[in-house]
Amino acid sequence: MDYSESAPPPHLAGLIKARWSLAAGARPGEWIEQQATPDGCVEIIRRTAGRSRWDGDQPDSFVVGLVDRVQPFEVSGDSRFEALRLWPWAWSLVGDIPLASLHGRWAPWRADFDAIGMRLAMATDLNAIGGALISAQGVAAMGAATGMPPRMLQRWFARHVGLPPRTWLRLIRFQSAFETLPGEPSLAGHAAAQGFADQAHMAREFRALAGVPATTARRRARGPFLG
Repeated sequence: MDYSESAPPPHLAGLIKARWSLAAGARPGEWIEQQATPDGCVEIIRRTAGRSRWDGDQPDSFVVGLVDRVQPFEVSGDSRFEALRLWPWAWSLVGDIPLASLHGRWAPWRADFDAIGMRLAMATDLNAIGGALISAQGVAAMGAATGMPPRMLQRWFARHVGLPPRTWLRLIRFQSAFETLPGEPSLAGHAAAQGFADQAHMAREFRALAGVPATTARRRARGPFLG
């Protein structure tokens, strides 16, 4: 599996987490099992070759909503993908499917990445709010950075994310730890650097959200995927 991603330009960093590509790199008749881990984002995915299956065959263009547990899927050996990973509040600017109906599932959706980029580039206010949210280390810091009192922040998340702020922060803290785990020599040091109370806390989160111990994830993680 060949996975790569690139960061968005600064004027879109509060709306787009990354643009990524994946090539299975195996024989066309071979099926490769993978697992998508929770990342607190909405994925707009276009398959340019091969096939993929997640609860049945997928079309060549689709959107995946927020997930809160590992989701297994399969790709054919000749499959290739390109995708945008959006922060969830950006979805309403480009998509016509309610975010709540996408929770834990995918749906067919025709992606035009150039048009999406142009539309998001005009959402300067939401980009600023998003940038403040993703750089905050806690719920109180989110409120301080955005100027939203607690009840307003709760309502904003209910409308734009579909999860309470604390639940969403849990997902992105886990994903940050998961994506940066390969090559880490010390799990205890990694847990501290990622904001967990201790290594045992990180271990519980990995078992709950990745379904495997952190030691296993360190060997198998490829971006947000668990091979």
